Amino acid sequence: MNRTTSLEKLGNEAFDICIIGAGASGAGCALDAALRGYKVALIDKGDFAAETSSRSTKLIHGGVRYLEQAFKKFDFAQLKQVRHGLEERHIVLKNAPHLARPLALLTPVSSWFEGLYFKIGLQIYDTFAAGDSLPKSKWLNKDEVLDKMPALDPWKVHSAVLYYDGQLDDARYCLALVQSASEAGAVVANYLDVYGFEKDTEGKLYGVNVKDVLSGAEVTITAKLVINCTGPFADRIRLLANPELPERIRPSKGVHVVLPHATLKSEYAMLIPKTSDGRVVFAIPFEGAVMIGTTDTECDDLLSEPILNQKEKRYLVNTLNPYLAKKIDITKLQAGFGGLRPLLAADPSKSTKSLVRDHEVETDESSNLVSLLGGKWTTYRLMAKDTIDRADEIFGRTNTCTTADHVLAGGENYQADSWKELEDSFGLPEDVCKHLAAKYGSRAVRIGELLAENTHWSEKIHPEYPYIRAEVIYAVRNEMAVTPRDFLARRIRLEITDWKATSNCASIVADLMSDELGWSEHEMNSQIAAYTAEIRRFIANAE
Repeated sequence: MNRTTSLEKLGNEAFDICIIGAGASGAGCALDAALRGYKVALIDKGDFAAETSSRSTKLIHGGVRYLEQAFKKFDFAQLKQVRHGLEERHIVLKNAPHLARPLALLTPVSSWFEGLYFKIGLQIYDTFAAGDSLPKSKWLNKDEVLDKMPALDPWKVHSAVLYYDGQLDDARYCLALVQSASEAGAVVANYLDVYGFEKDTEGKLYGVNVKDVLSGAEVTITAKLVINCTGPFADRIRLLANPELPERIRPSKGVHVVLPHATLKSEYAMLIPKTSDGRVVFAIPFEGAVMIGTTDTECDDLLSEPILNQKEKRYLVNTLNPYLAKKIDITKLQAGFGGLRPLLAADPSKSTKSLVRDHEVETDESSNLVSLLGGKWTTYRLMAKDTIDRADEIFGRTNTCTTADHVLAGGENYQADSWKELEDSFGLPEDVCKHLAAKYGSRAVRIGELLAENTHWSEKIHPEYPYIRAEVIYAVRNEMAVTPRDFLARRIRLEITDWKATSNCASIVADLMSDELGWSEHEMNSQIAAYTAEIRRFIANAE
């Protein structure tokens, strides 16, 4: 994953498939297509997973809410979503065990009847997950609940139903997909913005015109087939290829707030089944903090980054507060983030809350553009399979999809206790070793090996967190990180868990990146100023 080498190849070689959008669906398509023998280019206007795919609730699930809606409204499209999600859940967990793991969730209830209702529902959920390795749901009494989550108000909790889903580090999981696609032969590059297409005499696409966001250079990527995997931005690419197409995407904004771990005092997550707007809200331990989300509001502004505002912050805090013995001190907010869902709307009269998170593979007969529309993180692999199956049809080939059993970068021979080997080999602190093993899997040793080059790279970039300087060097050399935000927001997840700490260590990260990328002092200072100003904007908007 060398960006300079990739740019040379993209400008000089011809490809079978060019995939636009390197989030979960695009990266999944690139891996699937490369494994089927296609010559693949994968590009994104920003960093890998910079948009929707790094801003999820970090859950791998079938969707408890979809199951309830399916039975309440006799909506079997929702039931199909649950089945697909639970079928894919174990694959997502299996193929990157360092980045995805089981997560226990408690659903507090206020009465015997309510407990029975959720217990029956979650038993049905278990039935759909037949053959899955996750534990089955259980109904816990009050003492058991408070033992597992002592921050709950004992006067408000009658009991709780315990069930299991999966949790993932979404940005790093997407990066593992990109790395795996690259290692399978795909040519990948970030920060390439599509501004037009080349068409033959019949109007079919054969070239993608892109501009390097970093240098301003323009290049045309030659490809026999173009696949649009840009999520909430899919209509822009569709209309660029064919202005006569109707818009299909109804973007919905969802935000999360991040609070200290002491908010729940638990490694268990919590599902809040009743909210003022009819959604479910989750409170989830993540990276040493507690993440609460999400919201669902219509969003027409695709040009501005979706960020947390004061009203959304209050809504999420007020949703969790009734369950807690000690109410949340809102001044303890550590961070927050927003993202856009690429909801597929057949009926423009429906609210976004009622839209199904299913997907569709569309082929425009006029331009031959293939667009993967809708979907969600959990089913990214199935979405990619359906899309590359369509590519097979177009090329007249019959290939087998092998991604269900393809272990992703870092998952090879991974062992849960591998952090101990790092501790023995490199003398790094236990918290650092556990972090490295959890983010890089079996490749964490490569971080340690960098210390032979410079022992100072073993130092933490922030005293309260386990992230070390060697990771910055590794991210630049091996993971195509080219800005401080690439590293702090997505290679590690500090931006979405602690704004103040992120701002405080931005200069250290930029200095390390500067040496690797050959920035002038002016370029380095510009990077620091721009990023810290962005963090200040996030803080101000949420106050």
